[in-house]
Amino acid sequence: MSQEERKVILASSLGTVFEWYDFYLYGSLAAVIGANFFSQFPETTRNIFALLAFAAGFLVRPFGALVFGRLGDLVGRKYTFLVTILIMGSSTFIVGILPTSDTIGILAPIILIILRLLQGLALGGEYGGAATYVAEHAPNGRRGFYTSFIQITATAGLFLSLLVILFTQLAVGDAAFRAWGWRVPFLLSIALLGISVWIRLQMEESPAFKKMKEEGTGSKAPISEAFGQWKNAKIALFALLGLVMGQAVVWYTGQFYALFFMGQVLKVDAFTTNMLIAWSLLLGSGGFVFFGWLSDKVGRKPIILGGCLIAALTYFPLFKLMSAEANPDLARAHSTISVQVVADPASCSFQFNPTGTARFTQPCDVAKAALARASVNYTVEQAPAGAVAAVRIQGGTPIPADSASFARDLGAALTAAGYPAASNPSVVKMSNPFDIFREQPAVLIGILTLLVIYVTMVYGPIAAALVELFPTRIRYTSMSLPYHIGNGWFGGLLPATSFAMIAQTGDVYFGLWYPIVIALATVVIGLFFVPETKDRDIFATNADGSASGADYRTGR
Repeated sequence: MSQEERKVILASSLGTVFEWYDFYLYGSLAAVIGANFFSQFPETTRNIFALLAFAAGFLVRPFGALVFGRLGDLVGRKYTFLVTILIMGSSTFIVGILPTSDTIGILAPIILIILRLLQGLALGGEYGGAATYVAEHAPNGRRGFYTSFIQITATAGLFLSLLVILFTQLAVGDAAFRAWGWRVPFLLSIALLGISVWIRLQMEESPAFKKMKEEGTGSKAPISEAFGQWKNAKIALFALLGLVMGQAVVWYTGQFYALFFMGQVLKVDAFTTNMLIAWSLLLGSGGFVFFGWLSDKVGRKPIILGGCLIAALTYFPLFKLMSAEANPDLARAHSTISVQVVADPASCSFQFNPTGTARFTQPCDVAKAALARASVNYTVEQAPAGAVAAVRIQGGTPIPADSASFARDLGAALTAAGYPAASNPSVVKMSNPFDIFREQPAVLIGILTLLVIYVTMVYGPIAAALVELFPTRIRYTSMSLPYHIGNGWFGGLLPATSFAMIAQTGDVYFGLWYPIVIALATVVIGLFFVPETKDRDIFATNADGSASGADYRTGR
């Protein structure tokens, strides 16, 4: 690898780490942000608005892919992803200095949501630019290895954000962190932004794009050419369904759903959960480079589809083992205590609530949601039409869900039956980073590291695979949209969908069927409809974007 190539990878990877760092900060601090920017609302409502603002950043990512993808195919890779990092970094820094709603009222949440939308749009353009830029500098036969460094960036950004939050909390204390310390990680982004911009300003445009511009073979309408012509649109569709869709759910399950499952289902405290995830990311992230390198040898499809298949086959045993280690008393209660929701099926809703704004007030929904939040396994027993929903524990007297004291009565009955109380001593707890040498944390880190390895299998080669599917003239646009639909929507909606599935069925593991089914669908579609691309020469294109067989990289 030449010095120039190392500089290209560093510029693209480092900037993208910072972008993901900025993006994850909000998700990690959503509750604190809700308390500061939506304080005029009750606690439940403010948390809903905070999560809605976070979801907005995911939902606009495909639109950012279109806007900046088009710009990247028209004016160039370098300048486009220079713009994206300026938008992202500036938006994050402004969150750190933004007055709260106590100071400027309703303007605070309005400005916050605008900044979140800008972050989502910028992130939608950043990944495609970085991946395309690195791939167009890489020699044939090494694109998987070169672009794998871009793939580390999302995990590295998450790791960095967790690290900064944890150390800031330890340095200033919990009370001060909630009052003002939460601003520190956002304010630090200005230094990261400065470094990223300085490095990217030193870079040249990619050789493939420069040559295309010199020959006058660029596209005048990248969006309509990429998605308005079936010959190109079908490739983007198969890339979404046969590669990215499965990659996204495996990625989100291994890093975000595992975080959600330990915290919300297994009731592990936030510090311990973050430390366990951070250690697993540190131990497993080398897999990105390894599987990127391996994909240059054996192909992109075997590794990506193999990762989807292995993950789908092992999620249930791994998450059940995670439960048994993280909260043994709760896992024991799941298998020994019978709980039924007795209700008229017509009065029950499917509680899919991706934005957090829907309200479910029927007694059946109240009962199911309460049990799901308490991590209780239950079954549903049909009651006569019009009957009021109730919860029955161990065959005892039903507790009506429309009672004013339902929450208190339910909690007392569950504790009496054997479900662990909030002070459950069996739940794993870490007080410092070096508690990993105790048995419970060590086993959990092993499980979480294995989940991260699955992530590296599907994510390590994905950039190279997407870049190789499309011609230079529409590459930035074409690869960005399926990537961000897959990760922003299929992946981003995973926690909400899984929680709805848990509440619907009463099985704390049933939400795993969402990533399993999607991963298996990707295996089938990818196997039959997505071509292997590792041996393609992406530098060889005619005016119409088809392969010509000539390598036109400058200076090569």
